[in-house]
Amino acid sequence: MIVQILTKARYIPLVMLCLLLWSCNGTTTVKKKEVKPVELVYPQPPEDPRFYFEMMLLSSAQVVGKDTETHWKELLTGEKERGEGLGKPFDVAACQGRVFVSDTVQRRVAAFDFANQRFFEIGTQEPGVLQKPLGINTDANCNLYVADSSQKTVFIYDKDGEYISAVGGSDWFHRLSHVAVNPDGNKIFAVDTGGVQTEDHRIRVFDVQTGEHLYDIGKRGKENGQLNLPRDVEVGPDGMVYVVDGANFRIQVFDQEGQFVSTFGSVGTRYGQFSRPKGIALDPSGNIYVTDAAFGNFQIFSPAGELLLYIGDRSNRPGPAKYLLPAGIDIDEDGRVYFVGQFYRKIDIFRPASLPAGEGHIGRALNAQ
Repeated sequence: MIVQILTKARYIPLVMLCLLLWSCNGTTTVKKKEVKPVELVYPQPPEDPRFYFEMMLLSSAQVVGKDTETHWKELLTGEKERGEGLGKPFDVAACQGRVFVSDTVQRRVAAFDFANQRFFEIGTQEPGVLQKPLGINTDANCNLYVADSSQKTVFIYDKDGEYISAVGGSDWFHRLSHVAVNPDGNKIFAVDTGGVQTEDHRIRVFDVQTGEHLYDIGKRGKENGQLNLPRDVEVGPDGMVYVVDGANFRIQVFDQEGQFVSTFGSVGTRYGQFSRPKGIALDPSGNIYVTDAAFGNFQIFSPAGELLLYIGDRSNRPGPAKYLLPAGIDIDEDGRVYFVGQFYRKIDIFRPASLPAGEGHIGRALNAQ
């Protein structure tokens, strides 16, 4: 009965008066000592910190602003708003305070708009309905590019989820899995992962405005410039095209015309090697971040391919920086890292040590809540 009364907004003033009178009845209360949570930092001391674990993004309740009734309901009853969660997140793209997450089970892209304290869905209404969204990416204007594996089509939306256009189709891909766009916003690089029965393991390049197919990068093989089950693609700040060459256990670098430039990586279980490389992202300095589903982490390499750091651990229990089958990764303009924990249905966010807490697009939005 008490809970029913408390959850009705019209009784809140009365409840607050009762609480005030109770607090003034002379009863002495003992304050518990505040215990601060342990801060996760990478690498561990005595090394200089490079990243701090900032938060786990699990649902829209962490983003959407609370109205007065919801605020008092949580305060008085302890009942928390659950919000919209994730079904099976696959990839993430962050741009100017918006965090986009592809969800293969819920057949949508979930948009967590920290800057405006709102949550919305992309790809649930015509035109541009999604069936199996996998890799996603954004351009400089925060337009969203979504690789739909079932429809073998790259869908393009604006930053608010309004449909713009589509590229590709069933005649163009065997297994469309990922997508990237160059800094100029005029070329789409789409990953055709291929399969056992085809030699078409490649990156297909299209004109953004016209949808015209321009050329392909790579074909099946193990030599430099050849690919075997490519997983992801990213265009770096240097304009180069970085490809996760999955079954060759390496990263290959091409120029935008498709000419081979360099490669690094090998199969193995040591740091700096790959077991099941999956996602890739580059930070503003050109460092390369590669996720590994087998290791349960992401490794950071210099532009020359030298291992700098790894973050995360494989674990059968959920928790900060704990992963089982992690997937996509992205880095925003401020250097924050967004990492998909697919099995635990989360996005972990890491802040670079060079960025003060409360700064940057996400930091300012979190401070304002």
